[in-house]
Amino acid sequence: MSYLKMQNKRLHELFDSIIEKPLLTSTLVLIVVTIVVLSLSASYYINEFDTFIQQVLAEAHGMIFDIAVIGILIFWLNQNGEIRQRIRTYKDEIDDFRLWESEEAAFRTVGNIKRLNRHKIHEINLVNCHLPRTNLNHVHLGGSNMNSANISQSVLIESNLENARLNQTNFENSTLNQANLQGAYASGANFKDAFLIKANLENAFLIKANFNNAFLMEANLQNCYLMGADFENASLYKADLRGAKGLTVEQLSQVKTLYLARFDDEILEQIKTNLPELVGT
Repeated sequence: MSYLKMQNKRLHELFDSIIEKPLLTSTLVLIVVTIVVLSLSASYYINEFDTFIQQVLAEAHGMIFDIAVIGILIFWLNQNGEIRQRIRTYKDEIDDFRLWESEEAAFRTVGNIKRLNRHKIHEINLVNCHLPRTNLNHVHLGGSNMNSANISQSVLIESNLENARLNQTNFENSTLNQANLQGAYASGANFKDAFLIKANLENAFLIKANFNNAFLMEANLQNCYLMGADFENASLYKADLRGAKGLTVEQLSQVKTLYLARFDDEILEQIKTNLPELVGT
Protein backbone atom coordinates (compact mmCIF):
# COMPACT_ATOMS: atom_id res chain seq x y z
CA MET A 1 0.00 0.00 0.00
CA SER A 2 2.86 2.35 0.87
CA TYR A 3 4.51 1.54 -2.49
CA LEU A 4 1.33 2.51 -4.36
CA LYS A 5 1.10 5.75 -2.42
CA MET A 6 4.72 6.54 -3.23
CA GLN A 7 4.13 5.91 -6.93
CA ASN A 8 0.97 8.02 -6.87
CA LYS A 9 2.89 10.85 -5.19
CA ARG A 10 5.62 10.66 -7.84
CA LEU A 11 3.04 10.80 -10.65
CA HIS A 12 1.46 13.89 -9.07
CA GLU A 13 4.87 15.55 -8.74
CA LEU A 14 5.67 14.73 -12.38
CA PHE A 15 2.31 16.13 -13.54
CA ASP A 16 2.83 19.31 -11.50
CA SER A 17 6.35 19.81 -12.89
CA ILE A 18 5.04 19.47 -16.47
CA ILE A 19 2.10 21.88 -16.25
CA GLU A 20 4.31 24.49 -14.57
CA LYS A 21 6.31 24.69 -17.85
CA PRO A 22 4.07 26.12 -20.61
CA LEU A 23 6.46 25.38 -23.50
CA LEU A 24 6.91 21.76 -22.45
CA THR A 25 3.14 21.37 -22.00
CA SER A 26 2.42 22.75 -25.48
CA THR A 27 5.08 20.54 -27.08
CA LEU A 28 3.74 17.40 -25.43
CA VAL A 29 0.18 18.20 -26.54
CA LEU A 30 1.38 18.74 -30.14
CA ILE A 31 3.35 15.48 -30.18
CA VAL A 32 0.48 13.40 -28.82
CA VAL A 33 -2.07 14.87 -31.26
CA THR A 34 0.30 14.45 -34.23
CA ILE A 35 1.03 10.80 -33.43
CA VAL A 36 -2.67 9.96 -33.07
CA VAL A 37 -3.72 11.72 -36.30
CA LEU A 38 -0.88 10.34 -38.45
CA SER A 39 -1.29 6.78 -37.21
CA LEU A 40 -5.01 6.78 -37.95
CA SER A 41 -4.53 8.33 -41.41
CA ALA A 42 -1.55 6.32 -42.70
CA SER A 43 -3.60 3.87 -44.78
CA TYR A 44 -5.50 6.68 -46.51
CA TYR A 45 -2.29 8.48 -47.43
CA ILE A 46 -1.04 5.32 -49.16
CA ASN A 47 -4.16 3.86 -50.84
CA GLU A 48 -6.72 6.69 -51.32
CA PHE A 49 -4.74 9.91 -51.38
CA ASP A 50 -6.91 11.79 -53.96
CA THR A 51 -10.17 11.05 -52.18
CA PHE A 52 -8.64 11.66 -48.81
CA ILE A 53 -7.27 15.10 -49.70
CA GLN A 54 -10.74 16.23 -50.80
CA GLN A 55 -12.11 15.20 -47.44
CA VAL A 56 -9.31 17.03 -45.69
CA LEU A 57 -10.13 20.23 -47.57
CA ALA A 58 -13.81 19.80 -46.79
CA GLU A 59 -12.95 19.58 -43.11
CA ALA A 60 -10.56 22.52 -43.20
CA HIS A 61 -13.26 24.82 -41.89
CA GLY A 62 -13.41 22.75 -38.75
CA MET A 63 -9.74 23.44 -38.14
CA ILE A 64 -10.58 26.92 -36.91
CA PHE A 65 -12.76 25.44 -34.20
CA ASP A 66 -10.08 22.88 -33.34
CA ILE A 67 -7.46 25.59 -32.98
CA ALA A 68 -9.76 27.54 -30.73
CA VAL A 69 -10.38 24.52 -28.49
CA ILE A 70 -6.71 23.61 -28.30
CA GLY A 71 -5.81 27.25 -27.68
CA ILE A 72 -8.23 27.46 -24.78
CA LEU A 73 -6.91 24.21 -23.33
CA ILE A 74 -3.30 25.38 -23.53
CA PHE A 75 -4.23 28.76 -22.06
CA TRP A 76 -5.93 27.00 -19.14
CA LEU A 77 -2.93 24.77 -18.57
CA ASN A 78 -0.60 27.76 -18.68
CA GLN A 79 -2.72 29.71 -16.24
CA ASN A 80 -2.87 26.70 -13.93
CA GLY A 81 0.90 26.33 -14.11
CA GLU A 82 1.44 30.02 -13.35
CA ILE A 83 -0.84 29.83 -10.31
CA ARG A 84 0.99 26.79 -8.98
CA GLN A 85 4.30 28.56 -9.51
CA ARG A 86 3.09 31.63 -7.63
CA ILE A 87 1.89 29.47 -4.73
CA ARG A 88 5.28 27.78 -4.57
CA THR A 89 6.99 31.20 -4.60
CA TYR A 90 4.85 32.45 -1.69
CA LYS A 91 5.68 29.34 0.35
CA ASP A 92 9.37 29.63 -0.49
CA GLU A 93 9.40 33.25 0.68
CA ILE A 94 7.82 32.22 3.99
CA ASP A 95 10.63 29.68 4.38
CA ASP A 96 13.21 32.36 3.54
CA PHE A 97 11.91 34.69 6.28
CA ARG A 98 11.53 31.95 8.92
CA LEU A 99 13.53 32.70 12.08
CA TRP A 100 14.36 36.19 10.77
CA GLU A 101 13.31 38.46 13.63
CA SER A 102 12.65 41.74 11.87
CA GLU A 103 9.68 43.95 11.08
CA GLU A 104 10.22 43.43 7.35
CA ALA A 105 10.18 39.65 7.71
CA ALA A 106 6.94 39.81 9.71
CA PHE A 107 5.08 41.98 7.19
CA ARG A 108 6.41 40.08 4.17
CA THR A 109 5.29 36.79 5.73
CA VAL A 110 1.81 38.16 6.49
CA GLY A 111 1.54 39.34 2.88
CA ASN A 112 2.36 35.85 1.64
CA ILE A 113 -0.18 34.31 4.02
CA LYS A 114 -2.93 36.53 2.63
CA ARG A 115 -1.90 35.78 -0.98
CA LEU A 116 -2.04 32.05 -0.25
CA ASN A 117 -5.48 32.54 1.30
CA ARG A 118 -6.66 34.17 -1.94
CA HIS A 119 -5.63 30.95 -3.70
CA LYS A 120 -7.63 29.01 -1.08
CA ILE A 121 -4.46 27.71 0.59
CA HIS A 122 -4.78 27.76 4.38
CA GLU A 123 -2.66 24.88 5.69
CA ILE A 124 0.63 26.79 5.90
CA ASN A 125 3.88 25.95 7.65
CA LEU A 126 4.59 28.87 10.00
CA VAL A 127 6.77 27.09 12.56
CA ASN A 128 9.10 29.56 14.33
CA CYS A 129 7.87 32.47 12.20
CA HIS A 130 8.29 36.00 13.58
CA LEU A 131 4.92 37.80 13.29
CA PRO A 132 4.58 40.31 16.16
CA ARG A 133 2.58 43.53 15.73
CA THR A 134 0.93 42.35 12.51
CA ASN A 135 -2.61 42.44 11.14
CA LEU A 136 -4.00 38.93 10.68
CA ASN A 137 -7.68 39.80 10.86
CA HIS A 138 -9.94 37.28 9.09
CA VAL A 139 -7.04 35.12 7.88
CA HIS A 140 -7.73 31.40 7.36
CA LEU A 141 -5.00 29.28 8.91
CA GLY A 142 -7.07 26.23 9.76
CA GLY A 143 -4.86 23.17 10.03
CA SER A 144 -1.65 25.21 9.82
CA ASN A 145 1.47 24.38 11.80
CA MET A 146 2.30 27.47 13.87
CA ASN A 147 4.26 25.83 16.66
CA SER A 148 6.64 28.19 18.50
CA ALA A 149 5.67 31.16 16.29
CA ASN A 150 5.81 34.66 17.80
CA ILE A 151 2.45 36.38 17.15
CA SER A 152 2.53 38.72 20.14
CA GLN A 153 0.82 42.14 20.07
CA SER A 154 -0.96 41.18 16.85
CA VAL A 155 -4.59 41.44 15.76
CA LEU A 156 -6.39 38.24 14.74
CA ILE A 157 -10.05 39.27 14.99
CA GLU A 158 -12.32 36.57 13.50
CA SER A 159 -9.31 34.65 12.26
CA ASN A 160 -9.72 30.92 11.60
CA LEU A 161 -7.21 28.78 13.51
CA GLU A 162 -9.37 25.67 13.65
CA ASN A 163 -7.32 22.50 14.25
CA ALA A 164 -4.11 24.53 13.94
CA ARG A 165 -0.99 23.47 15.81
CA LEU A 166 -0.19 26.28 18.25
CA ASN A 167 2.04 24.51 20.76
CA GLN A 168 4.34 27.01 22.53
CA THR A 169 3.02 29.79 20.26
CA ASN A 170 3.25 33.29 21.71
CA PHE A 171 0.01 35.32 21.55
CA GLU A 172 0.91 37.65 24.41
CA ASN A 173 -1.08 40.91 24.33
CA SER A 174 -2.74 39.93 21.04
CA THR A 175 -6.39 40.41 20.10
CA LEU A 176 -8.22 37.23 19.10
CA ASN A 177 -11.80 38.37 19.62
CA GLN A 178 -14.27 36.00 17.92
CA ALA A 179 -11.37 33.93 16.58
CA ASN A 180 -12.03 30.27 15.84
CA LEU A 181 -9.55 28.04 17.69
CA GLN A 182 -11.84 25.03 17.78
CA GLY A 183 -9.84 21.82 18.13
CA ALA A 184 -6.53 23.70 18.14
CA TYR A 185 -3.44 22.08 19.68
CA ALA A 186 -2.17 24.88 21.91
CA SER A 187 -0.34 23.18 24.75
CA GLY A 188 2.02 25.61 26.43
CA ALA A 189 0.74 28.53 24.33
CA ASN A 190 1.11 32.00 25.82
CA PHE A 191 -2.13 34.01 25.93
CA LYS A 192 -0.98 36.38 28.64
CA ASP A 193 -2.82 39.75 28.46
CA ALA A 194 -4.58 38.54 25.29
CA PHE A 195 -8.14 39.42 24.32
CA LEU A 196 -10.19 36.31 23.53
CA ILE A 197 -13.66 37.81 23.84
CA LYS A 198 -16.24 35.46 22.28
CA ALA A 199 -13.43 33.27 20.96
CA ASN A 200 -14.29 29.66 20.16
CA LEU A 201 -11.85 27.28 21.89
CA GLU A 202 -14.15 24.28 21.96
CA ASN A 203 -12.29 20.92 22.09
CA ALA A 204 -8.93 22.73 22.07
CA PHE A 205 -5.87 21.28 23.79
CA LEU A 206 -4.78 24.03 26.20
CA ILE A 207 -2.60 22.00 28.54
CA LYS A 208 -0.34 24.31 30.57
CA ALA A 209 -1.46 27.29 28.48
CA ASN A 210 -0.89 30.71 30.05
CA PHE A 211 -4.07 32.82 30.35
CA ASN A 212 -2.59 35.18 32.94
CA ASN A 213 -4.63 38.43 32.87
CA ALA A 214 -6.40 37.29 29.68
CA PHE A 215 -9.88 38.48 28.74
CA LEU A 216 -12.06 35.43 28.04
CA MET A 217 -15.47 37.06 28.34
CA GLU A 218 -18.16 34.92 26.66
CA ALA A 219 -15.47 32.59 25.31
CA ASN A 220 -16.47 29.03 24.41
CA LEU A 221 -14.19 26.64 26.30
CA GLN A 222 -16.45 23.60 26.17
CA ASN A 223 -14.73 20.20 26.28
CA CYS A 224 -11.26 21.80 26.38
CA TYR A 225 -8.24 20.11 27.89
CA LEU A 226 -7.12 22.52 30.61
CA MET A 227 -4.72 20.50 32.74
CA GLY A 228 -2.20 22.87 34.32
CA ALA A 229 -3.56 25.97 32.54
CA ASP A 230 -2.86 29.27 34.33
CA PHE A 231 -5.91 31.53 34.76
CA GLU A 232 -4.41 33.98 37.25
CA ASN A 233 -6.26 37.32 37.11
CA ALA A 234 -8.13 36.21 33.96
CA SER A 235 -11.67 37.40 33.30
CA LEU A 236 -14.07 34.51 32.63
CA TYR A 237 -17.28 36.52 32.63
CA LYS A 238 -19.99 34.47 30.86
CA ALA A 239 -17.38 31.98 29.65
CA ASP A 240 -18.65 28.46 28.93
CA LEU A 241 -16.44 25.80 30.52
CA ARG A 242 -18.88 22.90 30.49
CA GLY A 243 -17.17 19.60 29.83
CA ALA A 244 -13.71 21.10 30.40
CA LYS A 245 -11.22 18.37 31.23
CA GLY A 246 -8.58 18.72 33.93
CA LEU A 247 -10.05 21.96 35.30
CA THR A 248 -9.79 22.37 39.09
CA VAL A 249 -11.05 24.85 41.64
CA GLU A 250 -7.43 25.64 42.50
CA GLN A 251 -6.84 26.88 38.94
CA LEU A 252 -9.85 29.18 39.24
CA SER A 253 -9.03 30.51 42.70
CA GLN A 254 -7.03 33.48 41.37
CA VAL A 255 -9.20 34.53 38.42
CA LYS A 256 -10.61 38.04 38.25
CA THR A 257 -14.25 36.96 37.90
CA LEU A 258 -16.43 33.92 37.16
CA TYR A 259 -19.67 35.89 37.08
CA LEU A 260 -22.28 34.12 34.91
CA ALA A 261 -19.66 31.59 33.77
CA ARG A 262 -21.05 28.11 33.02
CA PHE A 263 -19.61 24.92 34.49
CA ASP A 264 -20.56 21.29 34.98
CA ASP A 265 -22.67 20.80 38.09
CA GLU A 266 -19.94 19.08 40.09
CA ILE A 267 -17.32 21.79 39.75
CA LEU A 268 -19.95 24.54 40.00
CA GLU A 269 -20.87 23.30 43.49
CA GLN A 270 -17.22 23.36 44.51
CA ILE A 271 -16.88 26.93 43.20
CA LYS A 272 -19.99 28.10 45.07
CA THR A 273 -18.63 26.53 48.25
CA ASN A 274 -14.99 27.64 47.99
CA LEU A 275 -15.09 30.73 45.74
CA PRO A 276 -18.51 32.37 46.23
CA GLU A 277 -17.07 35.88 45.86
CA LEU A 278 -15.97 35.13 42.25
CA VAL A 279 -19.33 33.75 41.16
CA GLY A 280 -21.23 36.72 42.48
CA THR A 281 -19.01 39.48 41.09
